[in-house]
Amino acid sequence: MERLLALEMIRVTEAAAIASARLMGRGDTMEADRVAVEAMRRTFDEIPIDARIVIGEGERDEAPMLYIGERVGDPKSAVGEAPEIDIAVDPLEGTNLVAYGQAGSITVLAATERGGLLNAPDCYMEKLCVGPVVAGKVDITAPPAENLRRIAAALGRGVNDITVVILERPRHETLIAEVRAAGARIKLISDGDLSAAISCAVSGTGVHAVMGIGGAPEGVITAAALRCLGGEIQARLVFRNPEEQARATAMGHGDPTRIYGTDELASGENLVFAATGVTKGDLLEGVRFFGGGARTHSLVMAYQTKQVRFVDTVHMFDRTKPPAVRL
Repeated sequence: MERLLALEMIRVTEAAAIASARLMGRGDTMEADRVAVEAMRRTFDEIPIDARIVIGEGERDEAPMLYIGERVGDPKSAVGEAPEIDIAVDPLEGTNLVAYGQAGSITVLAATERGGLLNAPDCYMEKLCVGPVVAGKVDITAPPAENLRRIAAALGRGVNDITVVILERPRHETLIAEVRAAGARIKLISDGDLSAAISCAVSGTGVHAVMGIGGAPEGVITAAALRCLGGEIQARLVFRNPEEQARATAMGHGDPTRIYGTDELASGENLVFAATGVTKGDLLEGVRFFGGGARTHSLVMAYQTKQVRFVDTVHMFDRTKPPAVRL
């Protein structure tokens, strides 16, 4: 099943990337997200799976497509019994990045067997993400300076050689001050903490950790990627109001002191993560259009088979025109 998912899920992220990339720089975040969602859904419905969305664009009344609980796939086309799949999806991470022609946006999803992804409430989540060498050596309850010392020690570096990615938000003013006081380097980003978390687990990106508060649903997808790579995420939910906490409590996740680990957020054994670059980033190239087609750059990871693939695909929309790219 994992091999099927790895091959098919990348088709989904590629379709969404191509659709949203056509709107790069147009200043319309809603439309860029909408076309990515529609492209994903169309492609899902060509795949012989019985799948449900456990993390999507929101509740049914708020999201016309890829809402939480929606069934996707084409189980009737399967040879034999269609595999039952749970999917966590972010059709376009970095809608602002696409809308304003900035780097680092991706289309992304995680898929696994039924019950293998945490159905996280739609609230904030405090996250600490590190790569394989540092996994097991940090503690989200410790001060940032202490975690920076642990990261540096594990990597055999000084703290001043460590780079931390933090979302540039007013809520992170104290965190940023503490990291600066500890002597570490900071890369502030406007969007895209999911792709940054992947980067911290890949050698050569120059990113060593991600700290701060972002979306809880994105945290589950991040966990899927880091589990495939051997990295680690530690997280705890952050509620902005009593209504959010009450809703999370009804889902069994109302304790803001509870620490969620990588294996709890993404527990599936047949776990696959796929992402395609929309605009050029540290890890993936963006979509490049040419006469009659487009070229995409994707990443697909499979936990069970221990495989990480970078996939460079040429999509020919018009077969009468040869690809205007060097293969």
